[in-house]
Formats: sequence, C-alpha cells, structure tokens
Amino acid sequence: MALQKNQWQLLGGAALSAVLAGALFGVQAQGSGPARLPLRGDFISRATFPNQHAHIPAQCYAETSFGTQNACQYCHTNGVAQLDLGNNNPQAGDNPNIGNLQAEYAFGAYDYPRVQNPSVNPWDNVLHPEVLQQLLSAEGQRPAGWDMQAYIRQDNWRAAYAQRPGPAQDWDGGSDSPYRLFPSLSPDDLPAQADGYVRSAAQTRGVFRDDQFHNGHSWVTGWRAINFMPYGIFTPQTGSVSGVYIRLPQPFMKDAAGRFDLATYSRNLDLVQRNVQDRLSGETAYVGAASGIQIVRGQYPLGTEFAHPLHYVDLQADGSDKTISPFPGTRAHRVKEIRWMYKSREWHPDEFGLAIKEESAPVYASRSQGWIDNGVGWLLGGWIEDKTGNLRAQTPSELTQCAACHSGNVRQSDIGQNSTFTSGTGNTIDSTWAMPRQLSGAAGWHEMDYLGYKAPKNGAAFGTLSTPEPVNRGKNVGEYRYFLDHVVGVSLFGNMPASVDHFLNAQITEKGGYSADWPALDTEVKGKNPAGVKAAQQLRQKLMREFTARGAYLNPDGAVRSELFVPTQPDALETARRYRSVVATQRYDFGKDIFPETPFTYRYFRTPDTAFTHQNGQAYQPGEVITDRPVDETPRNLTYGLGLTPTLIDPEKPATQGGNFVPDYVPLLK
Repeated sequence: MALQKNQWQLLGGAALSAVLAGALFGVQAQGSGPARLPLRGDFISRATFPNQHAHIPAQCYAETSFGTQNACQYCHTNGVAQLDLGNNNPQAGDNPNIGNLQAEYAFGAYDYPRVQNPSVNPWDNVLHPEVLQQLLSAEGQRPAGWDMQAYIRQDNWRAAYAQRPGPAQDWDGGSDSPYRLFPSLSPDDLPAQADGYVRSAAQTRGVFRDDQFHNGHSWVTGWRAINFMPYGIFTPQTGSVSGVYIRLPQPFMKDAAGRFDLATYSRNLDLVQRNVQDRLSGETAYVGAASGIQIVRGQYPLGTEFAHPLHYVDLQADGSDKTISPFPGTRAHRVKEIRWMYKSREWHPDEFGLAIKEESAPVYASRSQGWIDNGVGWLLGGWIEDKTGNLRAQTPSELTQCAACHSGNVRQSDIGQNSTFTSGTGNTIDSTWAMPRQLSGAAGWHEMDYLGYKAPKNGAAFGTLSTPEPVNRGKNVGEYRYFLDHVVGVSLFGNMPASVDHFLNAQITEKGGYSADWPALDTEVKGKNPAGVKAAQQLRQKLMREFTARGAYLNPDGAVRSELFVPTQPDALETARRYRSVVATQRYDFGKDIFPETPFTYRYFRTPDTAFTHQNGQAYQPGEVITDRPVDETPRNLTYGLGLTPTLIDPEKPATQGGNFVPDYVPLLK
C-alpha cells in the first residue's frame, strides 16, 4: 500500500493506527521471507508511566550558573528552522507556540493539575544518586566489589542479534518477538572496512557481492559507518560513546540497469549526506535505480535505517587490540544499548506554519517489541541491559526518552483526539543528530573513532587525539572551542570533572599571562555561597574564552587536548560502575547519567535578585537540591500550569558584557 503525500496529510491518529497495522508503515520490507505479521502498537497515556515527563531530558533542568553556561542552545535554537532544513521548530523565540526555551524553564503542562507538572524534576537518579546505593545495599549488592574492567570487555550484543527473526536484508523481522526490529547489523561483521562499508563473510547477511575485497568479507550488507563530531553528550567524559551506521533501501544500491553496484550506492549515500548537511549543488533526484525518487530538502528517503550501538568507555579501546574491543574511539566491547531508526513515512515541514510540539498526546508504541513512533515519520527502536547485562526490549516509558530528542513538528490541524505525540529539539535534521555532523570526505565514512583516539602508551595518563578539530560552519570557529566558550564544562550538564579542573588550574594562571588564576568553584559550592558561585563562574567563563582564544585547548597539530576530552582511567571505571547501579536496579526511567554526588548545576545558588521558591512557596536554602520550580497557577491564563522561571540566559545582554544567548546555533560543520 503506497500512500501519497496528500493522503498522509488527512490521517489522524486512529486512521494512522490502522494504516500502520495494515501497510507496514507504507514501506514494504525487503527480501522474500515468510509472510510478516503487521506491526501493531498501542496508544498509551504517559500518565501511566513511572516518569510521566520522560520527553524532557534531565539536562533541561540544570541551572545555567547565572547565564554563564548555555548548553540550551544545542537543542533550543532557531537556526535550523530558519534554513528550512528537516522538520524543526524554532525554539529560541521565533515561534510563539513554543516560546524561548533558552530564556525560560517553560516546561509545558500535561493534563495539569491532574498529572504532576513537569516543573517538578523527575530525574531522581541525577538528583539523588545516593538512592541507588541504598537500594543496592538493601539487596545485598556491593558495587565496590564489581570488576568493571572485566564487565565492559564482555560481549552482550551477539546474543541479542542471534534472537532477531527474519532475513538480515529486511528492516522488519516480521514475527512477534522482542527482537523483531533489532537492527540486522551483526557484530560478527564489525568493524567496518576502510571505506566504511560493513561487509560479511556470510552470504545470508549480504545484499550483494563485492569482489574488490579478498579477505573473506566480500558480501556488502548495505550498512556503512558514520564518523562524526560529537556534542557534549555521548563523549568519553560522559561514560557513553557511539557507533552509528546507515543503510538505504536496495533500489539505492542498484545502477540504472538494475544491477547492484557499489559506486552507485556510494553516490546515493553522498547525496543523502550532502542533502542533510545543506551542501547540494542543484541535484534534485537520486541516481541509478533510485533516479525516480526526488530529494526532499533536509530529509532522508523513505526506508532509511540507522543502527546506533551505545558503548561503555574503555580507554584501551582504539581498535588495535581485538581482545580488548574490536571498536575504536574508547568504544568498549559491551554495549549499554542498541538503538535503531527507520524512516517509515513522508513528513513535509512546509505544510506546518507555526507548528507546535504535541506533548499531551499519547505515545504510539509497542509494549513488548521495543519500538515507538516518533510522530514525524520515523520508527525508533531500543534494547537496553537487563539486570544481568543482557539486552532486552525497552518499555514505552523508556522509549519516550528517545522520542524526546528524535522527533520534531506536528501540524496544528492534527491537534485533538487523533493527534500523535511529538517532542523534539530545534537542531536535529529530520530527527537525526549524527550525519549532520559527519566529518567531510573519507574521514566521515569509517568507524566512529572519537577524533582519532589512540590509547595511552608507556604509562601516559591520557591517550591522544589526531583528527583536527572540526570548524562550525556558521560560527567559523572550532566546534569544541565554541562548546567550551558557551558551556564552560564538558557536557550538556555543565559539569567539570576534577581532572579537567586540575588541568585548567595548571594552565590558566596570572603568571602565564591570563587576567587571573583559574578560580576554585568547589569551595564556594561547599560553603554554600551564591554570590561566590556567581563571581567564580563569571570569572571562569571569562578565563575559558581567553584560554580558547590562545588555542591552548589544542595540540600543535590542531587536535583537541585529550585532558579536556577523555577521562582518567579511574574516573572512566567509576563512571561505568555508577551506570551499572542503574542497570542493577533497572531504574532507567529516572536517569542514566549518575554523578558521584548531585552536580552543582542542580543545586540552588541564586542571589536574592534572581530568587525563586518551591511550588508551595517555601524558600530554597543555598546549596539545596532543586527539586521543583514555580508554575503559573492562574486557571484563566493561557500559560496555566507552565513553568515561568527565567534561566538567567539574557536575550538582551550582549556578548561583550558576558552575554551568552545564541538564538541561531546550527550544528553543521565546514
């Protein structure tokens, strides 16, 4: 069943459900296996979830240190929508339906007041990491006794892949199984070859034969690796690192005569890449057997698949020693999750007008097969560790965390009884993050290696990076420099690990020509001194910009200093240990990022002129964990139930005076 664009426009949620069940999302599975059961999900109210607001990531609740730390711009920007790329909402003030999400903690109310409002922070694992330890102690578990080095070097991907039904060439396994949509990317075929293509020695996993390789792996699986510049999320410092692979449908692999041809497939993948990166030169259609398929600006063709293994961090993993890990880039053998995306139907942002994020609608998801519809054309799948470390299908509640960042606009005409849940950020391109930031040329088509990471040798404390820092196209500065200048931390949480703080303390000194010594922050935090925290953080922002302007964050070859990008060995293992506490308790619904203690960006350090209270009117004490922020409680207001606390990122404050508001960030690289 093939649906035309205007037919999709007319489908509401109930009609959509019937179409999904009867037409395999409008895209037939490839291959000629046995008859496939239709995919059937349920419309599920988020009021039934343990975390009813899983669509708002934990990072969104962080304080901005009086506006000096703007990680918000990496999701909430007008820039991508201004370019008419993908399916994005402007989220930094250009759309009154959304508001300025850099300037306010304007969390939208969901069925308020019957459902607890999202201005109450639900990410308990982030706020109270000690709760995990209490739960484990009650079960008699001792995380200190876990051998984390051995744990992260165990393989848990292969056993899950073995449970996937159906031919490897099909995106849909076709039978009722928790692994039905598990990506058909076998870890036995990894790592990818030098050109990024994943080839197999097994004909059953191949789509066509490629005789230019004579190492036994001559069957092209269709998957190709993507190497990209990471955000301040899924980096070695955060404890989670990615591999990303793309596969297009078989017509894109064939030439005009209908013969499988690697050169044709490469040209089509290049067109996809240049399209989502806004680098086309007048091309309007794909080539070969796909020449009848038009290129839609900023969107992937129907049938595009992504596979995303999310690994633990192993600082010895650089691909050189397969007994440690077959993967480069600190990617440990063990995976935390396997994630998957499939472009199932067309979605045309030019029809939206001033669109909204439909966060009050129920999610459409499977309760047992590990997938969710993101509301804007994609199926998302996820498999995560169970208590024993084996991969299981994620629940709809857990999958809603995926839709939080991988979705986009919804038409206003759809709002109502049959509307479909969406959330999304303002900076993805057609709901994706990696390919828009893919490195250029051949460097972008091989295993994700985290800027050319090599493990430490001869007793060195840190490994090395060899890939020169990519440059942000719009800002015309190094992408990592831009991050350091505006976040003054190493992740979207705004945190600064002790090893990084120690490095900067040694580098940034008045004696070394800086305007001041790098100030300690922990003494002000532990002294619960809001004015001191403000002064220290403002000075840190100023000094960080002096530091990056000198190029001191780079090695002489232009690569980022490892001290700023990777953790120490003890820190890496402890980060893995803390995450395993979530695995052992299965409390993914309440946060996957666990810190040694509550980060200072989740504690109250407001000065009297910027103060806010608890929702019950009780005053916060300096240093107190921020559990909630006020909401509009006037029923007649349009903003009834919405958060109304300023972030202190001031849209009117110029950068020359320490301002940090950036409404037009775009993730594309030179």
